[in-house]
Amino acid sequence: MATRQTSSSGRAKSPRIQVVLPEELCQRLADLADAESRTVSNMAKVLIQQGVERLERARPRPPGSSQAALEADLFRKDLEERQRQKPQRLRGAPRRLRLHRPG
Repeated sequence: MATRQTSSSGRAKSPRIQVVLPEELCQRLADLADAESRTVSNMAKVLIQQGVERLERARPRPPGSSQAALEADLFRKDLEERQRQKPQRLRGAPRRLRLHRPG
């Protein structure tokens, strides 16, 4: 079961798991991460995510499920993942808008 910690601000952090890898596989993962300028942890997340999505696409669908339902589920997962990501800051100072009142 994944564990969930809280940050110093009190917000919940993403779930954490621990994986034990053979030395050779760990080195291959580190080499891939280095080639893509990623951390080993982030590279592992990306590869796990791709593998899970590939297996979900390959899994036979239950009767009555449609392609639209599958696409909606993938879209929902993508939105949920984006929501978990750190929000991007806007560049530059905020612009003032003047609203003209009719009159």
